[in-house]
Amino acid sequence: MSTSKGTFITFEGIDGCGKSTQVKMLVEALNKHQRKTILVREPGGTTISEEIRDILLHRHLADICDRTEALLMTGSRAQLTYEVILPNLNQGKNVIADRYYDSTLAYQGGGRELDLDWLIKLNQFATYDLEPNVTFFVDVLPEEAIRRKSQEPDRIERAGIELQMRVRNIYLDLANRFQDRFVVLDGHESIENIHGDILSELRRRKLFL
Repeated sequence: MSTSKGTFITFEGIDGCGKSTQVKMLVEALNKHQRKTILVREPGGTTISEEIRDILLHRHLADICDRTEALLMTGSRAQLTYEVILPNLNQGKNVIADRYYDSTLAYQGGGRELDLDWLIKLNQFATYDLEPNVTFFVDVLPEEAIRRKSQEPDRIERAGIELQMRVRNIYLDLANRFQDRFVVLDGHESIENIHGDILSELRRRKLFL
């Protein structure tokens, strides 16, 4: 399964970076300009994927091994891609994802220190080889991200700042490895400035006029 009709945009970053705020603002901006756009989040987005999300983030907190975590994440992603993302792209709609496969590379690759090349192949299988048109990485220091968090941390967030530091480092490596797709944004800037930078980049790429 593949698509070339709609535009697929993903947002990445460590927990607390501010990407979810930017996702919502971009969805509103695109829909305001009559660019039919939907929002999906990971893990989740379908009945099956939401059940996996509950297992991953809130249940069996001490029992999930690193490989199981990676497989559950990609299983949730496979269902979301098959059931929601690809059908909407094929209908010509834009899809904006609050996390996609780069999160597995960063969290299970960097955070859990699983083999990155193996995870890339696993994700290619899970996503039907679907790649985002552009990926925005909202980069903040882990100390700042932790300061911003106000809600109760989930299972992965409880792993601490050391994991978040490893995750950020992998994100930076991915941005260097996939330069054509990745756009690094300074998450310490104001919300409005970051949003403006996103719109400017999409216009530059002729993905938003």
